[in-house]
Amino acid sequence: MLTINVRGENIEVTQSIRDYVEKRLSKMEKYFSADSSPIAHVNLKTYPSKGTKVEVTIPLSYMTLRAEEMNDDMYAGVDLVTDKLERQVKKFKTRVNRKGREQGSIKDIPLDDVSAEDAKEDESQIVRTKRLSLKPMDAEEAVLQMEMLGHEFFIFEDAETNGASIVYKRNDGKYGLIETNE
Repeated sequence: MLTINVRGENIEVTQSIRDYVEKRLSKMEKYFSADSSPIAHVNLKTYPSKGTKVEVTIPLSYMTLRAEEMNDDMYAGVDLVTDKLERQVKKFKTRVNRKGREQGSIKDIPLDDVSAEDAKEDESQIVRTKRLSLKPMDAEEAVLQMEMLGHEFFIFEDAETNGASIVYKRNDGKYGLIETNE
């Protein structure tokens, strides 16, 4: 039912690694309906200094499940990624069920076997709301502002496009820019 494609970067994917990944990810099959045939794309990477990285992406018609984990032990990374994916499914199912109850009908999403008790612990809750006015500036000035504030991201109005943009600090210490289309 769940097709699993395993690929390795800087590592040879041995049969034992492939079997372990398939064993762990096959537990995800209980969340998909019998008529769906999802494909899990697994990417295993090794780094000389930082251990291993496990990335799993499962594109579906109504959402994309994706998780990644850095760990010294590849097998532990696979376990952690599988746990993250299960939490994502439970959270999604909870939101769908809540919206269905509010609107008077539950939509037929092909995810099965998520109990209300499991999903209740993963509910998202907004605990603070912040309002701000965006100052026109360029990306370099936004990075400086972000660094001065000690934040991981900064929202600003791009002086050239007049659209909202976000600069953020990446895990590798470099910066990323997200621009909106208007």
